[in-house]
Amino acid sequence: MAGKSQKVLSFEAALAELEQVVADMEAGKLSLEDSLVAYQRGAELLQLCRVRLEDAQQQVQILEEGTLKNFTPGGASDAG
Repeated sequence: MAGKSQKVLSFEAALAELEQVVADMEAGKLSLEDSLVAYQRGAELLQLCRVRLEDAQQQVQILEEGTLKNFTPGGASDAG
C-alpha cells in the first residue's frame, strides 16, 4: 500500500480505493496490523478526497461569480 501513496490519484480512483479499504475492513479480512495500515491509508484517501472536493467547490464558486482568477489547487490561494 505504501507505493500507492506516492502517485497522484484522481478523486474517482481515491474514492474507489477508499471504498475497497472500507469493504475489506468491514469484511474482517485483515489482521490487526493490516487493519491499522488500512485505517491509515483510508485516512489519507479521505483527506485527499476532501481536498479535491474543496478545490472543485472553489472552482464552481469562482465560475458562478463570473470572475476570472488564477486558481491554485490544494487549498493554497493567491493573496487578495
